[in-house]
Amino acid sequence: MSEHGNGIVARLAFWGIPLSFGVMGLKLVAWWVTGSVALLSDGLESTVNVIAAFVAYFVIRYAQKPADQDHPYGHHKAEYLSAVLEGVLIVVAALLIVNEAYHGLFAPKMPDAPVLGLAINAAAGAINAAWAITLIRVGKSHRSPALSADGQHIMSDVVTSGGVLVGLVLALITGYAILDPVLAILVALNIIFQGWKVISHSVDGLMDKAVEPAEDAAIKAAIGANLAGSINVHYLRTRRAGAVTFVAFDLVVPTDMPVGKAHEICDRLEAAVKGALPGARVTIHVEPESEKAHGVAVTVKG
Repeated sequence: MSEHGNGIVARLAFWGIPLSFGVMGLKLVAWWVTGSVALLSDGLESTVNVIAAFVAYFVIRYAQKPADQDHPYGHHKAEYLSAVLEGVLIVVAALLIVNEAYHGLFAPKMPDAPVLGLAINAAAGAINAAWAITLIRVGKSHRSPALSADGQHIMSDVVTSGGVLVGLVLALITGYAILDPVLAILVALNIIFQGWKVISHSVDGLMDKAVEPAEDAAIKAAIGANLAGSINVHYLRTRRAGAVTFVAFDLVVPTDMPVGKAHEICDRLEAAVKGALPGARVTIHVEPESEKAHGVAVTVKG
């Protein structure tokens, strides 16, 4: 990621902190006005959002530190740790909602001042929706797992708010106060599912999962179009670490090829892979044709 991209990601992460406090305040006011258990649950989830915003900001700043002697490949994976924590916090928030809603099942009551409470909560939800879309879009474009996870976390909060609003409106229309906590529980189950998706995606990053099929195809196409002078490529490996993609492969050349010529081919291949996958870090091992191929063969012929 470029310095400009790093700056954008860091600024968004920072402004997420005061915004999360503001949204939490609005939701707690909505609960105070109405006494709704669903709105209280929604406010409790927002307290988790505040913690997540702090964590995301500091982890993103740490992940952007340049490589050093102790971390020669950089600090990019720190973002996955933040994303895992985000997923855990999403699940915790859902459990808090279930706990509050469970008690509401045995003593359901119609909310006070419902119109004012719904309006306040709807405003908070609209702010969250706009912010979540921004975080997810920028997180994906700049390959920031922590920022994307924060956006997905906030989007789960938007889903909660929407479910709460629907539940309260149905309760008011039908007169069945129990719809308030019942819908809160249903929303919580959906939030748990979203949290699991965030966790599983982040664990893939920590476990050095290979790039997506489309990116793998782009890498192979770039290599195949720039193999002139060599024999083939094998043992292609890829992994993603935050905003950086690492690509490594073995280049097989004729046994009598001069080192300088082999180096020119490596430079051409490296430039081609970086063109197909901006920001990639490429490692190429050159071997003579007489060397027995090792590892998992992934041959790309020109």
